[in-house]
Amino acid sequence: MEKKRITGRPFVFPMPTTLVGANVAGKPTYEAVAFCNMAASNPPIILISSNRRHYTNIGIKENKTFSVNIPSEELLRATDYCGLVSGHKVDKSKVFQTFYGETGTAPMIQECAVNMECELYQLVELPRNDIFFGKIVAAYAEDKYLTEGAPDLRKFKPIIYSWSDDYWKLGAPLAKAFAAGKDYKPE
Repeated sequence: MEKKRITGRPFVFPMPTTLVGANVAGKPTYEAVAFCNMAASNPPIILISSNRRHYTNIGIKENKTFSVNIPSEELLRATDYCGLVSGHKVDKSKVFQTFYGETGTAPMIQECAVNMECELYQLVELPRNDIFFGKIVAAYAEDKYLTEGAPDLRKFKPIIYSWSDDYWKLGAPLAKAFAAGKDYKPE
């Protein structure tokens, strides 16, 4: 079987669709970000990559805090809106109900299933993007989205972004992590 070289944009799939929050000039703003992933577990470090021109970047650099909010499928239109319009031109503070946690400067979205409040840990500047590494200082979720105290994907139904410029939803669990390969023997 021969592999074919893929043209166009390279990708890692799936990519979570998130809403990154920051205060700019004392007012919350939100940016839709799919370039988001965990970087470390102890301490818990999350990373986001955002084009340097984005308005949210100003607030992250200004306050040294930000939030990563995981929207459910029912927030698809509002989430996409936050990716379509710029905070430089549109006030996004009224799109969602905002709350604050321990830092006092990382705006979080009440309507989102999961919220992570972050302190800026490190900034890496690429030619066009800023990569923000954030130490998660607290995470929040309503009971209806939890199973045994942990976020349950089946309950909050995250939005997945694809390089084909489509939003997807998750399917069923496949196997238990760190258990599926215990009995595997290479041939």
